[in-house]
Parts: sequence; structure tokens; C-alpha cells
Amino acid sequence: MIEFRFPFILYLYIPLILLWVGWTIQGRKRAVLPETNVRLRARLMQQFDLHRVAWKNRLMMLAMVMLVFAASGPQIGIRLAPVDRKGVDLVFAIDVSTSMNAEDVKPSRLEKSKFEISQMIRQLKGDRVALIVFAGSSHMYLPLTTDYEAARLFLDQIYTDMIPTQGTALSSALQTGLSAFTEDDSKYKVLVMVSDGEDHEGQAIDLARKAADRGMMIHTVGVGTGSGSLIPINGKKGIRSYKRDGSGKLITSILNEGILRDIADAGGGTYVRFDNKPANFRAIMTAIDSMEKRTLKSHMYSEYEDRFQSFAILSLGLMIVGMLMPTRNKAQEEWQGRFVQ
Repeated sequence: MIEFRFPFILYLYIPLILLWVGWTIQGRKRAVLPETNVRLRARLMQQFDLHRVAWKNRLMMLAMVMLVFAASGPQIGIRLAPVDRKGVDLVFAIDVSTSMNAEDVKPSRLEKSKFEISQMIRQLKGDRVALIVFAGSSHMYLPLTTDYEAARLFLDQIYTDMIPTQGTALSSALQTGLSAFTEDDSKYKVLVMVSDGEDHEGQAIDLARKAADRGMMIHTVGVGTGSGSLIPINGKKGIRSYKRDGSGKLITSILNEGILRDIADAGGGTYVRFDNKPANFRAIMTAIDSMEKRTLKSHMYSEYEDRFQSFAILSLGLMIVGMLMPTRNKAQEEWQGRFVQ
């Protein structure tokens, strides 16, 4: 399908058409001259090849037509069309507490999580995806969408300073996850919680059971190591320090796998771990792929691409050919040359 960036420029075809019509009428008037001018006109027109003159005019007019078309900014693409897809609603709840800055997993727990989630999104086909961020509170960061490029873009902009209230409110993340789905869905709902498991509320397991009763499957991902790591804090002017408790002692953040496993068990899902080894998220993807899919209506589309260059080049070529095309009669030129000599 063709669209135009500047469609109003196409109105220039109106004066071009009028010019062509006027040109044609004027040419016919010249053909009907008074008898006294016939001989003079014949002597003058002997110098020109009328066939070539006509073609020169046609080429120049066609060049103007192509130039106007190029200036209007033609774009070629595909019209939006509804397409049925089969999939589930998948929500990623991502821990953005300061403990996710720990570097026992390289380059950090949060950056490792973002990379692996991005790889999981790349494998989706037809599923809707949403993003939740949580620390001391939780927030819907990206509602359900089938635009995976947008999801990865939003994912890339997640940092630990997004939520001023610190902590790891797993239960709040579960509650926000439930609100991401419509009430009439009794299945097709998946929540993947990515955290280091430092829960500061203690209600997450009960909420996971309630969520499972409402048809939501909960998978959990633990990020970190058993030995843990200090929590870096990047201060002003690039000065790095480490988080301390109220008594001034350095805090070591350790992965709490126990609570994450319990949440996954209560939610009928799977627990996996992101550490410095290649991520084992395939177990979660396999579980999602084995779920019953529902039909989701979405749109397939292609962005429009500018195509004015081809028409501009064609217009320039026609102008050059038209300007260089000789219109003088070769026989007349040869006769004049012999006469002068």
C-alpha cells in the first residue's frame, strides 16, 4: 500500500495538467496559420525535427510529473490487518530493590535478570506480556501488550532507583500481578517473579495460594548466590560505597531460595535460578508452552518506508535526457555545413 508524507503537494498536478492542455491547444493553433505565413513557417521549421521536439516536451513533462510525485513523499508499507494469535497473558514482576545491585551475579543481579527476561520475551509467540516493578511497593510498569519490541525497550529502562520506598514486597507484587489480568479469565494467566527473595512482609505464600485458586500460575526466579555479596551504592561524583545497617556494619545480601521455592509451589509453578551459569529458564518456557492457549486478536503491520528517492532519480534522469536530446534537423545541418564550406 502507498501512503504520502506530504499529500498536499499532489495538488501541483492540477497546474501541470492545465499547462499540458494549454501547450497542446497552442500547438494546434500554430498549425492553422494564415496562408501568408505558411512559407515563412516552413522555412523556419526546416531547421527542427518536429518528432524529436515532441518527444523532448513529453520527457520534460514526465520529469515534472515524477518530481511532484517524489516531493509528495511516497511511502510503501502494509495496511494494519487483524490476526488471531494463540497465547497466554504473561506478567514479569521484577525486584528493583537496592539489593538487586549486588554483584555476586555479573554484571549485577538486576542486569542479569533484565538480560535473561529479554531472552525469554524473544521466544514468545502470540502471548501478551506485561512488566511490574517492585521494591517496598509495586507498580504496573507496562500493561499487557503483544509489542515485544516495546516490552524490551521498557525492560531496558528498569533501574533500582525507580521506587523510592525500599524493601522487597513480594506480596505487593503478587497483588499487582493479579490486577493485571481481567476478572473473567479463569486460566491463561502466568506470573514470573524475579527476585533475590528478601521478603520483608511474609504474606507472599498465602497470596500465591489465593492467586493459584483464581487460575494464575506463578513461577519464581532466584537471582544471586548462597554466599551473597555487598550492596554497592554509587554516590555523587562516581564515588562508590556499600550499604550499611543502622549500627554501621556492612550488609551482605544473600539469595533466599526458600521463600521463592515456597511461592512457586503454592502457585503451582516452577522455581529456577539465575546465577553466573547459563540461565535455566527453559523449564519456565516449557511450562508456558504446555499451557492451554486462548485466541487473542492483535494486528500485524509493517512500518512504511520512504520511496521518494527512486522517483527523484527517475525525474532527474528524464530531465537530463530531455535537455540533451538534439532537436535540429540533421539533414539541414549537413546541407548548411556543405554550403558554408
